[in-house]
Amino acid sequence: MANFRTHISVAAVGGAALAFVGCQAQWWPVSQALLIGVLTAFGGILPDIDADRSRSIRLIFSLLSVPALVLGVIVLQGWLSPGALLVACGGIYLLVRYVGSAVFAHLTVHRGVWHSLLAGALCGMAAAAISFQLLVQSAWFAWSHGLAIAVGFVIHLVLDEIYSVDLEGARLKRSFGTALKLADARRPLASLLMLIATLTLAPWLPPWADLWELLHQGSLLWR
Repeated sequence: MANFRTHISVAAVGGAALAFVGCQAQWWPVSQALLIGVLTAFGGILPDIDADRSRSIRLIFSLLSVPALVLGVIVLQGWLSPGALLVACGGIYLLVRYVGSAVFAHLTVHRGVWHSLLAGALCGMAAAAISFQLLVQSAWFAWSHGLAIAVGFVIHLVLDEIYSVDLEGARLKRSFGTALKLADARRPLASLLMLIATLTLAPWLPPWADLWELLHQGSLLWR
């Protein structure tokens, strides 16, 4: 399988290309293009969130703790004094960064359901919902953010499959087929729970028409 540096480097290159194309096509301004590139790179390490003690899981939960901290400030500032708010937000950061990552590592299996297209769809849709509902972005930008995460996610899965082929020995490694899959057939319950989680995002998503238009505009560039 590809290492952390390979995953984030290739995803960053893919994100830069996606941002450049979208900027040239006037899909988004430069500020949004930069965000698209960053989100694609982030999506490129997301599948390894199930790898215990990896650089990916530490980085991912460190990044996730920041918006959790900001959300805590927004929600609690009207209820707590400055001192209590500081303590509460510090607790939120530690809870997400350390407790959350430890619990997640305990409950997940590497190359399980998080290495699947279903997980990519979940992460992409979650990003679009957060962008649209919490960050109050337009539907076009929100779907662009979700697609950037999903593109980076798929880049990771494809790289893992490429690294599962031993070209010198002309053979497939045991890890072949464990990354780029629809869901985890070996763990149907985990796949079912992820599917349910994905479907529950539907009411919070931006209008689907904007996604179809974004995909249509993208398809025109390849004709």
